[in-house]
Amino acid sequence: MSQDTLLVCNGSEDKVELVSSQTGEVLSQLELKAVAWRVCLVGRDRAAVALPLIQKVQLIKINGNILAKDKVLKVSDNVCGITTSGDNLVVTYVKQPWLEVISTDGKVLHQFHSTGKTQHFKYPDFITTSPDGTLWVSDQGNNTITKMDASLTILQTFTSPLLDLPRGITVVTEDEILVCSYKNNSILLLQPSTNTISTLLGEDDGMKPPFSLTYCPQERKIFVAPVVTDSIKVFKFT
Repeated sequence: MSQDTLLVCNGSEDKVELVSSQTGEVLSQLELKAVAWRVCLVGRDRAAVALPLIQKVQLIKINGNILAKDKVLKVSDNVCGITTSGDNLVVTYVKQPWLEVISTDGKVLHQFHSTGKTQHFKYPDFITTSPDGTLWVSDQGNNTITKMDASLTILQTFTSPLLDLPRGITVVTEDEILVCSYKNNSILLLQPSTNTISTLLGEDDGMKPPFSLTYCPQERKIFVAPVVTDSIKVFKFT
């Protein structure tokens, strides 16, 4: 997949789309016949799409600008967030188990349950992975960001009055984590080394309730999808 393209979910039409990050042109579409909720890359020529209403993950192949279906994985519940961890996938649910690490063959490798001593989340929604393999989970129920390792062990939890319904989350560097603060109409910058959270983009930048986002390291650009929209906002990260 080229660095000049974005792979996005079009949930209203049950599709994933390959979009030019330069012109906004839709280069390719793939119909999935189920609501496409979240997507993550699995290497450069493969991706995984969360299909919550049918409790499945659809793997897809990317060949140039052509998208094609690969295998389908059955998962434990209505899958919300999805990311990679090495050669595996990590998914979040709003019911127990909260999180699972699964292989691309569908085998469950690790689980984090919502009951007992490990109770921690209320609504773990989005999840992303940093370059060192660390997992970052936004919880809109607790208004927290949780740092976990690849075995789903909690390493650290971050809170701030600025975190108001945190949604999408992405990594710039290991010490620069970007988070959508939905109710605050802002993009926040979390810096774990100093345990600080600050506002990077807000209403003065034209920010509407942000739902999800991603970062392009080659162009140092942030792509933000506001809620209920057919457009993606682009900002330069400096």
